Amino acid sequence: MVRAIQIQRHCGPEDLAITNVAVSQPGPGEVRIRVRAAAVNFADSLMISNQYQHKPPLPLIPGMEGGGEVIEVGPGVGHLAPGDFVIGYARFGYFAEEAVMPADHVFRMPAEMDFNQAAAFPISYGTAHVGLEHRARLKRGEVLLVTGAAGGVGIAAVEVGKALGATVIASASTTEKLDLAAKHGADHLINSAKDDVVERIRCLTGGIDVAFDPVGGDAFRAALKCINFEGRILVVGFAGGERQLAPTNHVLVKNCDIIGLSWSFYRERKLDIDKRAFADLCRMFEAGQINPPVTEVYPLSHAGKALRRLLDRAAMGKVVLTT
Repeated sequence: MVRAIQIQRHCGPEDLAITNVAVSQPGPGEVRIRVRAAAVNFADSLMISNQYQHKPPLPLIPGMEGGGEVIEVGPGVGHLAPGDFVIGYARFGYFAEEAVMPADHVFRMPAEMDFNQAAAFPISYGTAHVGLEHRARLKRGEVLLVTGAAGGVGIAAVEVGKALGATVIASASTTEKLDLAAKHGADHLINSAKDDVVERIRCLTGGIDVAFDPVGGDAFRAALKCINFEGRILVVGFAGGERQLAPTNHVLVKNCDIIGLSWSFYRERKLDIDKRAFADLCRMFEAGQINPPVTEVYPLSHAGKALRRLLDRAAMGKVVLTT
C-alpha cells in the first residue's frame, strides 16, 4: 500500500485527503514509478469536480504530471530501466507515492534537472512548444505576445519563444508577475491591469506576429487588434473566465489565423510530434534556455491547499507537491 490523494466522489479542493491505495504491477508497455514530486494544474480542479472534458471513472487519483524514479518496467518497455530518473505525464494518477503509467508518456530527466522541476515540466512546456513551434509556426525574428505570462504555461511560452528566436512581449496583471516574466527572458513588459495593452504594443513593436493566449476575453481582443498581416493567435485557454466569440470580419481584414491548441490530444493522436517536442525541450534545458519556474512547494497531504492557490489565481509559476 502507498499513500495517495484519492477521491471516491466528485468534490472540491477542500475535500482532498490522504488515503492508502494498492499499486498494481506494470503490464505490457507500462512502467511503475516512485513519484517524488507532482505538479498541480487547473485541470485537476475540473477533473475532481466532474467538469473536465475527459471523465475517468471513480475512484480517482488526480495529478497529471510528475517526476520520480523507475521501480519496475513491464514487458515490451525498452527505453527505460529500474533506477532511471524520469518525467511523466498522464490525465491522472500522479498524486501518489507510486504510479503505474504508460511508458510512452515517460522519459528520462535531463541530468541537471531536479524532481520538482521535472514535475513542473511536461504540461506547460509541452503546450508551449507544440503550440508555438508546430501550431503557430513561430519563426526567428518574429514578435510574440504571451498573455498571462506569469503562470506556468505563460512562463514556458516566454522561454520557448525566446529559445526559438522571437522577441517576446509579456503581459500580466501585477508588477510582481511581470518581474517573474522578465526573470525568465521577456524582452518587453505590459501591465494588463494598468496599461492600454493595444497602445503599449503599438509603441513597443508596432504589432505582433504571434499571440500565445491562455487568458481569453480582453486579452484575446487586444491581440486581435494588434496582430500583423498573416499573424497567428494561439487559443490555449480561458483563465480570465470569458470564452469570447471571434469577430470574423476582423479575421478576414487582418488575413490572420486563429488557431486552437489542446495539447493533450497530441499524446493520444500524434505522439511523434510530442516526442520531438520533448527531445527539443530537453536540449533547451541542458543549454540553459529554459528553467521550470517552481514557485511553491507543499507536501502531498496539502494538495487541496495547493489547488486552491491556483483557483484563487494567487500562485505564479508552478505549484508542486512532494511525497
